[in-house]
Amino acid sequence: METLHLVLNAVTVIFIAATMFAAGLGATVSALRGVFANVPLLLLALTANMVVVPLLGWGIGALFSLPSASFIALILVAASPGGPFGAKLAMVQTGDVVGGAAMQVLLASVGSITFAPTVNGLLTAADVGTSVSLDVGALVRTVALLQLVPFAIGLLIRRYAEPTAGSWHRPAAAVSNVTFLIVLAGMLLGNWRGLVALLGSLSLLAGFLLSAIAFAVGTLLATGSPVRRTTMGGVASVRNAGPALAAIGIAFDNQPAILGALAAILLSGLAAALPIATLLSRRRSTPTTVETDARTDGWQ
Repeated sequence: METLHLVLNAVTVIFIAATMFAAGLGATVSALRGVFANVPLLLLALTANMVVVPLLGWGIGALFSLPSASFIALILVAASPGGPFGAKLAMVQTGDVVGGAAMQVLLASVGSITFAPTVNGLLTAADVGTSVSLDVGALVRTVALLQLVPFAIGLLIRRYAEPTAGSWHRPAAAVSNVTFLIVLAGMLLGNWRGLVALLGSLSLLAGFLLSAIAFAVGTLLATGSPVRRTTMGGVASVRNAGPALAAIGIAFDNQPAILGALAAILLSGLAAALPIATLLSRRRSTPTTVETDARTDGWQ
């Protein structure tokens, strides 16, 4: 089992790096400037991911009267924005990959700082009585190494060696797709006992609803075309597991019940988000989307 976890961690790192690298290869500086200069979009995305979704997690946990372990896991997930699956969902739905990847990196960076105080506030309000203290610097470095650096390298190649970027984009996307499937399979195999233990409980439903409603919230609290708005919805629907896992290790001594609940909530969230993204892709008339507010030259 330990070997499986090591292999899965290695493949997950490859998946994140390949996904962000492919997104960078398809990006342009002008498209990124259009995203980061859109102040209303930034403010709405920050509000959706940093305020609304965490409160939504708290509300769903309280509504379902979840057991302590599942409630804590749900709060940890809801308070951790910027999951690397966000850029992947943008690709799946044929959305605004550049805008989604840029927003994902921004949210992950800001979220690495806001995660601990947000979790502490929610757990205190829920009277759970546990505080979370994390190494913010380590979280920021992780985001920079796994997400920002591959994206920046791809962006630089696109800017200064466009033919190379064009030839590398498809293989990078293929690596992202294959490792994505391996990560999903590994999550199921590595956590099947926790999933089975939660069958019949409301924890799986809570994770499913959190992701589905977050998708809707992220879409509504966005600006631009429908493609860009649903892309932001996808980014909001999947959360960053890194800070949550670190918190479980530091503050909860890797309690199996919380780890199992975390895996179940993350997987049930993907079970909600992936079909939505797939349906959106099928409803779009062309295999690539070239938007007026974020052009990617058809490399998605």
